[in-house]
Amino acid sequence: MAKRLGKNRIIAETGAGQHGVATATVCALMGLECIVYMGAIDIKRQAPNVARMKMLGATVRPAMSGSKTLKDATNEAIRDWINNPVDTHYIIGSVVGPHPYPDMVARFQSVISAETKKQLHEVEGRENPDYVVACVGGGSNAAGLFYHYLDQPEVGIIAVEAAGKGIDTGESAATSALGREGIIHGSKTLLMQTPDGQITEPYSISAGLDYPGVGPMHANLFRTGRGEFISITDDDAMQAGLELSKLEGIIPAIETSHALAIFETRKFNPDDVVVINLSGRGDKDLNTYIDYFGL
Repeated sequence: MAKRLGKNRIIAETGAGQHGVATATVCALMGLECIVYMGAIDIKRQAPNVARMKMLGATVRPAMSGSKTLKDATNEAIRDWINNPVDTHYIIGSVVGPHPYPDMVARFQSVISAETKKQLHEVEGRENPDYVVACVGGGSNAAGLFYHYLDQPEVGIIAVEAAGKGIDTGESAATSALGREGIIHGSKTLLMQTPDGQITEPYSISAGLDYPGVGPMHANLFRTGRGEFISITDDDAMQAGLELSKLEGIIPAIETSHALAIFETRKFNPDDVVVINLSGRGDKDLNTYIDYFGL
């Protein structure tokens, strides 16, 4: 799309680094300049993905303002985009930002639910599970998993947010519990904010969930009751990630670990078919796992 628009400079924002690596990869393939904005704190805690981006030829620019995480990286990317409209194309990594980005990203990510339908038909003889579960920061992976099930009410939608150190601790990113209607990055959505409308700094041990809002699609799922929202603390998420590693030989991203953690409290019937989206690999989070568990 950028080439057809005559633009040779690509910018992106990233929290966990997965989107940054994907953008750097395609830019290397197509010979385009790539600049990735990333919060200074996220650069430290997601070092393996930062190294991948740099090896692929991308420039990683730290966001030094605010909480120095995903929100601030998005701020810097939008500032760059506004100042360089002629030669720059912005590839947004979540279902956030001004229209048409939330819709575009959700449609692109819908390959996830399309593949889910295909695999379920092969394994279970049915395309629709009883529940789909995904972690939600901005919510791109969740939008992809939910997409083809949005208008199928027999499929329960469960969105899992980061409660950080606890919803009431002041160090949380549980937007459904703490947010109200507001505007961020060009979208009206559910947003953590002070009484006078200033954005509240979020916190999560996972870089990809450390965001003070959700995409407008998820805000609508919450407002209408179509989606069930559950908040999971750092501690519960880390334990769930370790459990999956030991039981299945899959080391999940800490973002994904939040979705896995709901099974300690959210009860299902024994014959329910539940699909969980594993939104990323845990190799980017190994240092966090090591520090947390003293491995």
